[in-house]
Amino acid sequence: MDSGMANAKNQDERPGDNRDRAAVPKSGFRMLGADFFNDTKMLEIDKGARELNIPISKANRKLVASQNGGLQNPSCLIFNPEWDSKETHSASKPFKYPTLPGVQKPSSDEDIAFMSVLELGQLIKTKQISSEELTGIFLKRLKRYNPVLESVVTFTAELAYKQAKEADNLLSQGVYLGPLHGIPYGLKDIVAVPQYKTTWGSKSFKDQVLDIEAWVYKRLRNAGAVLVAKLVSGSLAYDDIWFGGRTRNPWNIEEYSTGSSAGPASSTSAGLVPFAIGSETAGSMTYPAARCGVTALRPTFGTVGRTGVMSLSESLDKLGPFCRSAADCAIILDSIRGKDPDDLSSRNILFDDPFMVDITKLTVGYLDDADMEVVHVLQSKGVKVVPFELNYTVDSVQGILNYTMDVDMLAHFDEWQRAGMDDDYEAQDQWPLEVRRARVVTAVDYIQAQRARGKLIREIRESFKVDALIGNVTDWEKVCMGNLVGLPVVVVPTGFTKICDPPSNETRRKTTVTTGIYAPPDRDHIALALAMVYQSVTDHHKQRPPIDDLGPHDSIPNPPKLIIPPRQLR
Repeated sequence: MDSGMANAKNQDERPGDNRDRAAVPKSGFRMLGADFFNDTKMLEIDKGARELNIPISKANRKLVASQNGGLQNPSCLIFNPEWDSKETHSASKPFKYPTLPGVQKPSSDEDIAFMSVLELGQLIKTKQISSEELTGIFLKRLKRYNPVLESVVTFTAELAYKQAKEADNLLSQGVYLGPLHGIPYGLKDIVAVPQYKTTWGSKSFKDQVLDIEAWVYKRLRNAGAVLVAKLVSGSLAYDDIWFGGRTRNPWNIEEYSTGSSAGPASSTSAGLVPFAIGSETAGSMTYPAARCGVTALRPTFGTVGRTGVMSLSESLDKLGPFCRSAADCAIILDSIRGKDPDDLSSRNILFDDPFMVDITKLTVGYLDDADMEVVHVLQSKGVKVVPFELNYTVDSVQGILNYTMDVDMLAHFDEWQRAGMDDDYEAQDQWPLEVRRARVVTAVDYIQAQRARGKLIREIRESFKVDALIGNVTDWEKVCMGNLVGLPVVVVPTGFTKICDPPSNETRRKTTVTTGIYAPPDRDHIALALAMVYQSVTDHHKQRPPIDDLGPHDSIPNPPKLIIPPRQLR
């Protein structure tokens, strides 16, 4: 080797020169929490990433990430929340619904609109009302109140009347499909229905029509239900802000609904639909159900198939019903549960019949923040209730959820971010901010978060020594923990309080009060049974919001923008 070449080699290896070349990647390593490498190692990693990692990543993106929403190419990594290792293969038996003899058709459409699914089903079965007439009542209400509530994206009137006529024709031939036969309902607008827009609440996708028939829609159609509207989803399933406005709470029109299942909660609360299907990744059912004062079931993860539904996180997303009552939630669950062959996470869960549960054999714990009226009612009905505390040592529950959800979201909307579409997002402090941060979460840290999640699940399983728990349903720690573990919960309305700063003492606007009844995974029937018992002797769930008459000296305002914690509403 001549002296010139040797001098050049020595120059390349000088520590000072390495430091200069490592200055730029060093800032990147700092973002990744990996700035413990020395300069030589950083340069080695930088070279390896450019030569190996980036080409592999580009190839994978081209292969599976050219379309947004997570509808294609689902992950083969499957989360299973069940605590029992035994497999269940036998067919699920339908629930034995209570009969309601003597139900009579009310004289006013308003009274009809606030009847339960069971009651409406009885009216149709006994031919006191046709599905076509009932569909007309709810479409009229949707169109009347939507300008104020902003809860509807698309009216599906043509499809609804077609399905209603089919239901009426079947009944005239002696064919009755069950309690959902001819019953109108709404779908959160992340659920695909052919020939109708599925906007995901985002102006980036507001003209999107997906030629996909979502599994949950097929289940409801086969049960005879009638789709009357696609209801508001917050933009890309985050909060209540969407491309057409912001959905409001019927109980206090100055408030917004919160949570991305804003349309299903608001519409059900206002009597615009008898029930609706929403979704939750982290709070998107529990928050709007609590705010709007409706009963809702966030079921065990894997209970309801998600084919044809926009995905945020394949190990967190769940579909469930918003209803008038827990009994209605049980009926809807019975119709939409089961194994979706195209959703690898869905399962045939052999629930016991919630209408047949002997509650006197149950032990129910109540947490410090439980609604004590629920505790006392259940105790009076023979349930053993005990003070309880759910213990676990994992102190990073919110962080685990953020890592899981944000990284998964970015995987499903990688092209959206790369194309700069996040600049057009309706609320820049929400998804755009979170998924930009997610871009620098390492694969190692993501896997470590899933290992921490596994530890959390094991500790909850060991601590959950009762049949069910009663506790706050919107406490953010419980929302994160429950979704990570896959716990089912029923949101139960328990009363009302005065609104803050009322415009007059005579206002009829109210703040709803709710609690949650939690059960272990695959024990949704227990939470439903307990909620049904509570609602059998209370009427909070039957109250109607004052959207027609707010009271003296009160009128529908132009509500101010409310600042809501951004991480609590997906």
